[in-house]
Amino acid sequence: MKAIRYHSYGSPDVIKLQDVDKPEIGDDDVLIRVRAASVNAGDWHLLRGLPYIFRAQAGLTRPKAHLLGADLAGEVVAAGRSVTALRPGDEVYGFCRGAFAEYVAVPAEGFVVRKPAGLTFEEAAAVPVAAVTALQALRDKARVRAGQKVLVNGAGGGVGPFAVQIAKALGAEVTGVCGPGNVEIVRSIGADHVVDYTKEDFTRSGERYDVILDNVANRSLADCRRVLAPQGIYLHNSGDKGGRWVGVMPRIVQVMLLSPFVRQSLVAGHVADENTDDLVALRDLLEAGKIRPVIDRTHPLSEVPEAITYIEWGHARGKVVITVTPPLP
Repeated sequence: MKAIRYHSYGSPDVIKLQDVDKPEIGDDDVLIRVRAASVNAGDWHLLRGLPYIFRAQAGLTRPKAHLLGADLAGEVVAAGRSVTALRPGDEVYGFCRGAFAEYVAVPAEGFVVRKPAGLTFEEAAAVPVAAVTALQALRDKARVRAGQKVLVNGAGGGVGPFAVQIAKALGAEVTGVCGPGNVEIVRSIGADHVVDYTKEDFTRSGERYDVILDNVANRSLADCRRVLAPQGIYLHNSGDKGGRWVGVMPRIVQVMLLSPFVRQSLVAGHVADENTDDLVALRDLLEAGKIRPVIDRTHPLSEVPEAITYIEWGHARGKVVITVTPPLP
């Protein structure tokens, strides 16, 4: 089968489309024919080995793992003897390390569930990591309630469009901050207010927000706190590329050090907890039409290097998806 592999840190030029053995499954696993996968910011960080601080876990001089791709949609083609919830022929979506491949083996529990009805494989593959990140940040960390004012900084990227829609589904009044190329997209998915950051600085608007989900960290923490309600919640989700050595760690440390001394709640470095309960919750929202994936472009498996380059440059308007069409076993 064909699969994407990389054996050294570097630019997308080090990525290879290789012939590898089809994975074997254990009693608790399913074999999935991957129909689509999506690209996340984590893919280029893994590929580059940046920031360097993360190489302590990923491998100091070369990657310990050679896999890219974290979420997928596809069809179950085989199930282990202990698997009861899924059967061959089931269409599924979820999480997987090494999703840029024609076939993957994953544990049936905790990783994949049945795909939302009415979604294409490409649409379903765009959901897992980005949407679970947004869901957990807003529903669990911020406990967004009806009538609250929520600002999503970086509303046009991978996580942002899901965050806008989930906040709306929770009953909030939502302001999305994005670049000029994403204004119409963010408005079309339900944002009540859209701020083009090239024309307006949301931290100077005089508005106050109950929750700020900061996906880009392009404004200082002090500026963000100025427009946060006295007992509001600031969620630092990510940030720009940061330094090569420690990335966005200075922002995370700043949030953690300041948090005990202010009335506002400051939450640093939200990382999604991958689980199937949230995939089911998202499936319900998708099937009810309350959220929908925003897909910028699709690439075939052979163009994963181009897709990761596009994500790294920060140009994506929504998700970038890899279409995989492997032969049947």
